[in-house]
Amino acid sequence: MIKKVHDKLKGYYIFLLIFILWVVVCKIGVWNEYILPTPQKVFDTFKNMVLNGSIFENVFVSLKRIFIGFFISSVLAIPLGMLFGCKQKLYKFFKPLLEFMRSTPPLALIPMLILWFGIGEKSKIIIIILASFFPIFLNTLNGIKNCDVKLIEVGKVFNFTNLEIFTKIIIPNALVDIFVGLNLGLGYSFRAIIGAELVAASSGLGYLISDGRSMSRTDVVLVGILVIGFLGIISEFIFRKIIKKVSRGKQVNFDD
Repeated sequence: MIKKVHDKLKGYYIFLLIFILWVVVCKIGVWNEYILPTPQKVFDTFKNMVLNGSIFENVFVSLKRIFIGFFISSVLAIPLGMLFGCKQKLYKFFKPLLEFMRSTPPLALIPMLILWFGIGEKSKIIIIILASFFPIFLNTLNGIKNCDVKLIEVGKVFNFTNLEIFTKIIIPNALVDIFVGLNLGLGYSFRAIIGAELVAASSGLGYLISDGRSMSRTDVVLVGILVIGFLGIISEFIFRKIIKKVSRGKQVNFDD
């Protein structure tokens, strides 16, 4: 029992070590509080934000943008991944264009998106779509392409139609890859929205960090960073649970 608890927690020991180093560095005065505030000051700032509700407002705004963009990206990426996975000759025509788009960082497009769509919600959501599209698309594509040929042959032996082979064999076989792609895509969505909100926003976690920087409030900046990290851990935990249930013992690589 103790060993199981240890195995589950050992990945979090590094956080304890970082916290101890943080306390020690602040105690011996390596940097002043302007550069690195104490854990107590960061906690007090977070508590005040919870009490006045500002942290919840910014979290809600960022999560709303993330999930809208992530949903649109998923609706586009999964069907396209399935289509090109089944029609690989067709994929060859679009592969150079998709590779070009994949190699272009979404944050590099922020100036153009602001010119085209303004500083409202559209530009931020488009950035999320661009950032999360390719992890979802490529994992879906690989899941469809790498379906075990023997399973397809078994389906043909049982006189399955092409539609039945696709729905009963190929899609179930690709589910793990699809969910891994969704997990990675959500992670990229978090990274993208923070970058977008740092440039042009009046609310959200990225705006909170940018505003803290402009006001020389490193405690506010750290609160924003810690909240983002915490939300990322929660989303990762949820997806891992889903993937483990879908995988049914299949070896899964969670790395991006």
